[in-house]
Amino acid sequence: MKSVAENPVSSRARWLKQLHQWHWVSSAISLIGMVMFAFTGITLNHAADIPSTPAVVQLEFKLPVEVMPELVLDKSEPAHAPLPGGVRNWLGNQLNVTLPNQPAEWSAEEIYLSLPRPGGDGWLRIDRSNGVVEYESTDRGWISYLNDLHKGRHTGMAWTVFLDVFSLGCLIFSITGLLILKFHANVRASTWPMVGLGFVVPVLLLILFVH
Repeated sequence: MKSVAENPVSSRARWLKQLHQWHWVSSAISLIGMVMFAFTGITLNHAADIPSTPAVVQLEFKLPVEVMPELVLDKSEPAHAPLPGGVRNWLGNQLNVTLPNQPAEWSAEEIYLSLPRPGGDGWLRIDRSNGVVEYESTDRGWISYLNDLHKGRHTGMAWTVFLDVFSLGCLIFSITGLLILKFHANVRASTWPMVGLGFVVPVLLLILFVH
């Protein structure tokens, strides 16, 4: 028995329905991220024109006697090691922050820990001879915070995974949108000229003005 050939119209409708499904799902996943990244694209492009006054906090205090023995680093240990648990916990409570369990720079005189974060920076220095702690934290504001999220600067693994998922969603959204345009191009004469314009304009700008 011969198989009945699939109707081209029904096949086209099935594919178009599937593309619309992928298109709206990917747009829903990436919508908020696209709004944020579009906004921060503008703020990054005009970063020099947006006024910002960094807020700097500087503190100095001394470690308690009970954690001072933890500042002794055996000669066999590396020059880059995390802060000892007791020191890190005490400092975290004192500063009301969660200090990362990342390697600090140990020398004979001091321990230095860099504390970069989105929208700001910071550092911590401990004098190993007397336990005096110097701490500085700089907050550059929420615009800087969003800009750093855009760039993935000092954001950690969780945000990196989100950026990958978001980028994949944007790719699916764009590709399915292009395929949907292809399906409708035969009744919309301006489809391919508009798509071509979206490609030609940035290429011309790069060739003529970006060197």
